[in-house]
Amino acid sequence: MTNAPRTIPTSPPPTRAGGREWTALGVLMLPLLLVSMDVSVLYFATPAIGADLNPSGTQQLWIFDIYGFVLAGLLMTMGSLGDRIGRRRLLLLGAAAFGAASLLAAYADSAETLIAARAVLGIGGATLMPSTMALLRTMFTDPAQRAKAIGLWSGVMTGGIALGSVMSGILVEHFWWGSVFLVNLPAMALLLVLGPVLLPESRNPEPGRFDWPSVPLSMAAVLPVIYGLKEIPSEGWHPQYVVSVTVGLLFATLFVHRQRTTGSPLIPPDLLKGRGFAPALVLNLVAALGVMGSAVFTTQYLQSVLGKSPLSAALWSLLPSVFIGAAGPVTAWLVRRGVGRGYVVAGGFAVMAAGYGLMAGTGTDSLWLVLAGTGVLACGAVAVMSQLTDLAMSSAPVERSGSASSLLETGSEFGGALGMAVLGSIGTAVYRHEMPAGAPDQARETLGGALAAAGRLPGPAGETLLGTARHAFAGGMQGAMIAGAVLLALAAVGAAVSLRRTGPGEGGK
Repeated sequence: MTNAPRTIPTSPPPTRAGGREWTALGVLMLPLLLVSMDVSVLYFATPAIGADLNPSGTQQLWIFDIYGFVLAGLLMTMGSLGDRIGRRRLLLLGAAAFGAASLLAAYADSAETLIAARAVLGIGGATLMPSTMALLRTMFTDPAQRAKAIGLWSGVMTGGIALGSVMSGILVEHFWWGSVFLVNLPAMALLLVLGPVLLPESRNPEPGRFDWPSVPLSMAAVLPVIYGLKEIPSEGWHPQYVVSVTVGLLFATLFVHRQRTTGSPLIPPDLLKGRGFAPALVLNLVAALGVMGSAVFTTQYLQSVLGKSPLSAALWSLLPSVFIGAAGPVTAWLVRRGVGRGYVVAGGFAVMAAGYGLMAGTGTDSLWLVLAGTGVLACGAVAVMSQLTDLAMSSAPVERSGSASSLLETGSEFGGALGMAVLGSIGTAVYRHEMPAGAPDQARETLGGALAAAGRLPGPAGETLLGTARHAFAGGMQGAMIAGAVLLALAAVGAAVSLRRTGPGEGGK
């Protein structure tokens, strides 16, 4: 008797997204752009806020930093919460909170009120970022379409940070400082009106109980590390910042232990077992390190070395962003044409390393070289991050897409802070080494200190000190760029090796 051949069941092909989904993507992009802009939107508004509200030095720091701290600290919590109560519901709640906090911030009559409003903006931002990515995972099930959508998402996120400072300068120049917050209201209103119509609701059908002890543990792990790493480039490796990072790492150990032992973890450890997820998480952190590590230098270079005004520097820094919009779609096209994802990501890291290599040749009058290097770096970063985000999200179970997105975003926050600390410290060390021993102590610490010291010296002496400091800063920038190029080149090799078995468009499963 001959047995009939066994039929292997196949999964139905993924449904291609139509006009409704692409329209919904456009609606999601507006609030996402504003969330990323709010990282830098106070850049030019700070002096006007200082004159109007008269904050203390500590209050002024909190006005500027609390948004990013709260956002980073709550990403994992909000991603897990969205998986449980519904990503669309959390997104709309976050949009309402973001809009209300924007209105409160715009008309704040005291520093305390503005700090509180910025904290609520951080809470809203923490709901919006993982929710938008999780909803993309739900709406775009076709791998090629999902890759294109994530490429657009990555481009908007990268461009928004650069656009925030320019928007701030333009608004403050023509209106009052509160206008930088009012621009958030139309986009959030549009999301609240169209979101229930266009966006599908999705949640984990079996979420388990919410592990409340993990919430303070996650914040205690993230916030001290982010704080310490962000302060080290400007203040040096003082014990208080080293202790802050150490305390955060200790809480991170406790957080990981909690996730491995509790019955319903905030971030399921099984996420890391999806093929491609762990490498994507690590490589995405390195890419964020490269992006933020260069930004430490380019902003100072344009203003303090080339002598451009803050608004002029912001406008010049926006120029490389023109090419970012094409990087994601081109990368997705390469993957669709059959180029292995590992090779595409490795190529993106190589492009980032080339951007660093260009900036390694920076002198004291290298505007176009710095802009070219920044543009090349940004294109490579979008290519890398879009593919790694797509890989991580497609590797994760759809019911845990919020947790996966939040973990990826938290890694980006760590990577950015680490880039500022490591490369910033290299640049500072070279700067101090190249400054002459006879220079004023303030001038030997930072380029900003040298500018202040030069202003107090008579003409020729001040010009000499300023020229020396600018040459020293360029030398420090060169050293940091060389180190960054080497690191990104190693990341290219790591991507080619670790992702070699992940084929074009493959989710890694």
